[in-house]
This record gives sequence, structure tokens and C-alpha cells, in this order.
Amino acid sequence: MKSMTRIIAAATVVAGAMFSTNASAEVSYNIGYMSEYIFRGYVQKTSSASVGADYEQGGFYAGTWAADVGDGLEVDGYFGYGIETESGFSASLGFTGYYYTGEFDDTYEEINLNLGYNIFSLEYSFGEYDNFGGPDQDYDFLGLSVALESGFYGTYGSFGDDLDGSYVELGYGTTIADFDVGVAAVFADDDVCGALDDNGNCDREESVTFTLGKSF
Repeated sequence: MKSMTRIIAAATVVAGAMFSTNASAEVSYNIGYMSEYIFRGYVQKTSSASVGADYEQGGFYAGTWAADVGDGLEVDGYFGYGIETESGFSASLGFTGYYYTGEFDDTYEEINLNLGYNIFSLEYSFGEYDNFGGPDQDYDFLGLSVALESGFYGTYGSFGDDLDGSYVELGYGTTIADFDVGVAAVFADDDVCGALDDNGNCDREESVTFTLGKSF
């Protein structure tokens, strides 16, 4: 955890310096519903509601997001700095922490690196998992996405280090009457649980989720 703490501290100093040079700021809020809450191929909970808030100033961003995971809440916090050029290239460096109010899961903290160009985007994240008091687990995640202007998108994600598994997500998103509406199909391998049975146990590696959200 010491190496992660040093990285977080350095990112905070850099983001703070960049933040102080920009005058304009935007605050937004969001609410949402997911027929199945799926994150990086893993089903977290069927029928989950969420709420979040975001702050942006220049290229600096910070926010929080919370979702119902059955046994308490998942509460995320994140911040970082990003740039985007007129040619369509984008890049960002940030930190994300995933925290839980119940016993559903334990803490994850990670550094996020993102690159994008036109319809393509690449994410590389590496972090540590607290593992309920057992030995901390290091992990990394690599995701490659293609998002078309029509609203269709595809993502391939893969885990490494102490975590294994990969998945493919194919979906479509659009806006209807100021509401964000989406549908996605997720196909995971044997190491990633793609759906839960009625008892909350891993049931299959394929699932379909519908999402509805609104931003203010």
C-alpha cells in the first residue's frame, strides 16, 4: 500500500496545481437504474439503483458515485486530469477508490491511465485489493473500446497479476427525452462471473443488462 499511497499523493499535488490555474467550473449530478449492475464483466447485483456527482474545472475532474449492491452500498471516489486536442486525441491520469458499507466486498484502490483517438479508447488500470484482512492482492486491468457515432460500442477487457479473466461487452446507448438509455450483452470467460442465480451464486458467463439514467 505504501507505493500506492505515494502515487496517489503525487497525483493529488499535480491535479491541485492544474486545478488552481482554471477559473470556470461545472458541477453535475446523475441518477440511474440497471437491470443488472455489471462492472468489468462481473455482475455485482440484479436490479440496482445509483446516484453520483461530478466536478470539472479545466481538465481537472473529481466525483463520487454510489450503487446498491444488496449488502450495503458501493461508494466510489475518483479524481484526475485529462486533455483533449482538436485532432481527436485524448489522455487522462486519475485515481479511483471503490469502498463498501457492508460485507459485499472489500476496498479496491487503483491508478487509471486512459488514451483515446477518434472512435478508439484504451484503459490501463493497476491497483490493490484489501482482501478482507488477508494478503493484499495486486491487479491490473486492460480495456480496449470502440464507440461509434451511431451509439453502438464494443469493449474487450482483461485482468492480470493476482486476478484473471477477460470479457467482451457489446452494447448500444442513446438519449430519449433527456434520459440516457442503454442495452448491453456481456460475454465472459470461466474466470469472470457473468450472471448470478437466485441465491446470488455464479450461474453463467453471459448476461444482458438494460440501463436508464439522467444527468442534471
